[in-house]
This record gives sequence, structure tokens and C-alpha cells, in this order.
Amino acid sequence: MNQASSSRVSRELQGHVMLLGLDRVAKRNAFDLDLLNELSLAYGEFDRNDDARVAVVFAHGDHFTAGLDLANVSGVMSGGWQPPLGGCDPWGVFAGPRVSKPVIVAAKGYCLTIGIELMLAADINLCASNTRFAQMEVQRGIFPFGGATLRFHQIAGWGNAMRWLLTGDEFDAHEALRLGLVQEVMASEDLLPRALELANRIARQAPLGVQATLVSARQARMEGETVAAAGLQVLVEKLLNSEDAKEGVRAMIEKRPGVFKGL
Repeated sequence: MNQASSSRVSRELQGHVMLLGLDRVAKRNAFDLDLLNELSLAYGEFDRNDDARVAVVFAHGDHFTAGLDLANVSGVMSGGWQPPLGGCDPWGVFAGPRVSKPVIVAAKGYCLTIGIELMLAADINLCASNTRFAQMEVQRGIFPFGGATLRFHQIAGWGNAMRWLLTGDEFDAHEALRLGLVQEVMASEDLLPRALELANRIARQAPLGVQATLVSARQARMEGETVAAAGLQVLVEKLLNSEDAKEGVRAMIEKRPGVFKGL
């Protein structure tokens, strides 16, 4: 086990899974500029780490995040935020690279504004049954600029998304499940173990296959099916010539789990 920490985000590598923990507990993990920058850097570290195949984003304390700390991030809204050097954009809407590996978010307690948008940019989302959600920017005279206007309606449908985006009302974990924002709801004490279980299952798959799946699916989501379809054959040819594909065939014939190296 390899562990490091900072004042805002903890990092812990467990096998091929990297846990990234929001750690501004005294402020209910509200995002100030330091937390924005450190989460970006943590995503970048995860993406460059050859041993890390899946990230689990969780929170220390009782709450995932109370959203933006409006007292400390006026520069984000007025001048625009960019990931620091070496960082990735966890929301996939700001200037800078996006993480290329799978990200699982595990939310509990408050999950407000930019926290919802972090989930909308992730690949799999879980939440505790006590989680409370709200995209309340319209109540503050601003609007959800971290990706909700791009993605919420894609998963929930137009009317469902506008119901919550235009009122800023709070909704619970079961509504989040109905909307498709989360894939599973569970007791708080089961949340991180379940996220780790899923992450480890993904980490055992062929890394090249996982990454190709993400590339194709994300491109279809953001650029449309026609653009994504044009790249399918290239991805197939690349994977068929990989050592992972050969190992996958051997494992199937020998009726055993594959041992993949991402080659």
C-alpha cells in the first residue's frame, strides 16, 4: 500500500486502484481554489501512474461536498479556471487534458452543485442512502457551469434535468437513482467497500480494452455517434494486435482469469 496526503486531497494506491479523498472536512469539503487545484493534480497523478488503473473519488468526513465555496472562488467564475500544470480537468469542460482511465465517485451526505457535475463527468457513481443533492446555482444568481447543462439532460431526459436545474430544489438518493445520476444506493458504511469492489473488478480487466471502451463511449457522448463510429475499426485493429488480446484468448481456452499487463 502506498499512501500520500495533502491539505485538501488524500491519495492512496491499493493495488491497481487509487483512492482520492476530498479532505476539507471543516468546510464540508466545499471547493475553494486550493481544492479545485489539488483535485486536478491528483487526477493528473492518477492518470500518469502506470500501476493505477481505476480511481475511486470519495470524501473524508460526513459529506461529499457542499459545492463551491463562493467566498473563495470568485476568480473561477469571473476569470475562468484552468487545471494547474500537471493536472487534469476532473469535470471535462475546462481547458486542459481529461483523465483517460475509469473514475468511480462515491458520494454521501451533501453532494451539491459542482459535486453533482463531478459525478456527471465520472464513469460510475454510487451514493449512500443519506445523500442529498442540489444544483442550486440559479438561487445564487449564477448557473451550473461545471457541465450540468451539457450532461444532466443526457442521462435524465430534458424535463427531469430542467426540473432540478431551474428550481435549485434538493433531491434525495432515490431520485438520483431514478434519474440515472447514480447506479447504486446503499448504506453509508457499505459505500467505500462497494466502490472498491467495483474498481478492483474493472482493474482486473484488460487495460487497453478498458481504455478503448472509454475512448469510444466518451467520444460518442460528447461528439456524437457518427464521429465515434469512424474510429471503431482503428481501435479494434490496435487491440487485436496487443499482448492483452492474446492473453485473453489463452485465458478463455485454459478456462482461467486473464492476467493483463496493458501491452
